[in-house]
Amino acid sequence: MATSNTQPSAADTIYDSFIVGAGISGLATAIKLKKTGYHNFKIIEKAGRVGGTWRENTYPGCGCDVPSSLYSYSFAPSSQWSNLFAKQPEILDYLENVSDDFGITPLIEFNNELHRAAWDDERHLWQLDTSNGQYLSKTVVFATGPITESKIPAIPGLETFKGEMFHSARWNHDYDLTGKRIAVIGTGASAIQFVPRIQPQAGELHVFQRTAPWVLPKPDMQLGDTSKQVIDRFPAIQSTWRKAVAGSLNVINFGLRNPTFLKPVNVAARQLLKLQIQDPELRKAVTPNFDIGCKRILFANDYYDALQADNTSLIPSGLVKVEGNTVIAANGERRDVDVIIWGTGFDVSHPPIGNKVFNADGERWADLWKNSSPEAYLGTTLENSPNAFLILGPNVLVYDSFIRLAEAQLDYIIDGLWKIREKRISKLSIKRSVLKQHNQRVQKNLQTTVFNAGGCSSYYLDQNGRNFAAWPWSLSALKRRLNVFRLKDYDVEYAQKASVHALSDQPLKRAAVQEEVSSLS
Repeated sequence: MATSNTQPSAADTIYDSFIVGAGISGLATAIKLKKTGYHNFKIIEKAGRVGGTWRENTYPGCGCDVPSSLYSYSFAPSSQWSNLFAKQPEILDYLENVSDDFGITPLIEFNNELHRAAWDDERHLWQLDTSNGQYLSKTVVFATGPITESKIPAIPGLETFKGEMFHSARWNHDYDLTGKRIAVIGTGASAIQFVPRIQPQAGELHVFQRTAPWVLPKPDMQLGDTSKQVIDRFPAIQSTWRKAVAGSLNVINFGLRNPTFLKPVNVAARQLLKLQIQDPELRKAVTPNFDIGCKRILFANDYYDALQADNTSLIPSGLVKVEGNTVIAANGERRDVDVIIWGTGFDVSHPPIGNKVFNADGERWADLWKNSSPEAYLGTTLENSPNAFLILGPNVLVYDSFIRLAEAQLDYIIDGLWKIREKRISKLSIKRSVLKQHNQRVQKNLQTTVFNAGGCSSYYLDQNGRNFAAWPWSLSALKRRLNVFRLKDYDVEYAQKASVHALSDQPLKRAAVQEEVSSLS
């Protein structure tokens, strides 16, 4: 799909809002703003097309582990999914189609990367320095997502490796893996998907597993043309399907919040491993030593088959050293390999956007998070960062679709953006007392969840053992908290003397643009 850039804005143009990123969250922000009649915004994207993580991750077997009926916008259902769990190419196509159908693509300035965003406390504006110039905006929405920058650990001797090396999120499709001796480092969500795809090609495949994950069967199936036609003809099927999946995930979330109810699932999963893994030693090595749900639950039907193939060996230890083309595990096992593929995920505890954003005191977010992890109010607003909103920020993670989480936050954010505009608010900052009380309550209630009490060390926990990611209650509870943007939670400065009306927290009534939001149904 061809993309084109608009010309950079004049330095004196001031936008009402600025959206950084055209992935899942950024597109939803632009669509929902446009739908409510809010048009004075700018959206930039560092790449040449939309899609975010689904544009960047193209490794073999890449797909979603949430059913596609739920991993889609509520305002843009699709009848064209080829599987119950969509694959990466179809998800990317879907996002591009949604962007086109809702008129967002022409609004995006592609190939324009944010370098620095700083709050100007004199003018009460955000100054955004990008590869295409400088912009000014009254508010900013950071929609860059938590899964954007790949992570390769610092391994002693890595610079001596003379073979091919790449991360799963930067897959080298030009490199032929046929007959090669391959080391896969990590057994997270990406590796679980690409290991079965590359195993038949490999001469030798060595999988380095630091911690055994829970891998459950994936209830996937293909949807043929007939199924697609029926779903397209009867939209109620799509709606019912979506509700059923949401209900199933809600049951899982209940178990994650109440680990006692997961005990029978732990027993059943261990029994299932006896059927899936024939070799007792391999079975012992892939059996997790923590409660199910403590780390991210993975779903696959062919991963264990790949591990049991004749050309595959599992090393139940992490990689600790490289000597030339020899990779060495913590347990002393050594393998000579031609290629290293990193399945080591992303640094979600320190979102990369933190390196580029400076608060009202000129402090960079990443520096404030250096020895801890970020805190936010409802995963959305950060201390001393006026008029700024973060989508999929800290402590909003529920076992559900990221799209549904983003949409829930956007109800809150867009209500806030309208209040800033219509009430002539020039500066709005979350109150320190509100932020502190909120996060204390969140952390207290996380202590009894499986994430904290399940006996594992996961990416939910930072280096200090603090859970920066999870929301300790249900998605419904999160939606209720995000239903209305309450000005009383914020320190507010007005561009002119506030009226009595300006103090109200009630949602403002706005005339929505007459757009057909179900154009894809």
